[in-house]
Amino acid sequence: MANGCNAPENKNEKLPEEIARLIEEAKKGEHPESRLIGVLHEIQLRYGYLPRDIMDEVAQALQIPAATVSGVASFYHFFSLTPKGKYDISVCMGTACFVKGADKVLEALQSELGIGLGETTKDGLFSLNISRCLGICALAPVLTVNEKVYSQVSPRQVPALINKIKEENDNPDGAEK
Repeated sequence: MANGCNAPENKNEKLPEEIARLIEEAKKGEHPESRLIGVLHEIQLRYGYLPRDIMDEVAQALQIPAATVSGVASFYHFFSLTPKGKYDISVCMGTACFVKGADKVLEALQSELGIGLGETTKDGLFSLNISRCLGICALAPVLTVNEKVYSQVSPRQVPALINKIKEENDNPDGAEK
């Protein structure tokens, strides 16, 4: 049943079933806010980021301030408040990687992709971020594309790397064109 504004009374009706179910489970506990990170994680898995309207619905459903939800989402680096590209590139800026030229690799990526740090290309293929030490300092400088690690990357290798990813995206089965 709708209220006078034609909005559903149960805001969870707009949420995907698995997220609505998580929220309902969280509401059963004594402290529903303690499950907030898990709910936000599931939302990010589904959408690739945390849409503002969905976070507002979560806040309302769990009866916690929207500012609290937003604060949690912005505090933890693994949450994104903006859509990410299909290929999320993250350049390690730990000490070893930085000393070995990670800043130059980052500049080459920005130039090649035409985007800045924290941005996504217009076609939605690539987003560019930095990370702290990935723990593989002997292979510096290092970057990741989604979960795949690329080591000892030089700025000169960047155009070929981006082209390779684009080709794999255009031809996911590896079949000849």
